[in-house]
Amino acid sequence: VRFNGKSPLENDEIKIAITAAEEKLKGSGRLLIRKSGTEPLIRVMAEGNDSDLVKEIVDGLVSHIDSVAT
Repeated sequence: VRFNGKSPLENDEIKIAITAAEEKLKGSGRLLIRKSGTEPLIRVMAEGNDSDLVKEIVDGLVSHIDSVAT
C-alpha cells in the first residue's frame, strides 16, 4: 500500500486492525506487515491453512491501511 507522509502503521486504528487480524489467524497462519525500507510502501503478507481467510484478512487490511494512507 503506497502512502504519503507519516507511516499508517503508527495509526492506532491500524494497530487495532492488525491485532484483530493476527487473532483470526492464530494457530492457522501468520501475518507480516512492514514498511518498505526503500520506498513509501506498507507491505502486507500472510500465509495460512485457509486461503479464503488469508485473502479476506489481507484484502481487509490493505483496504483499511489505504483509507488511512491517502
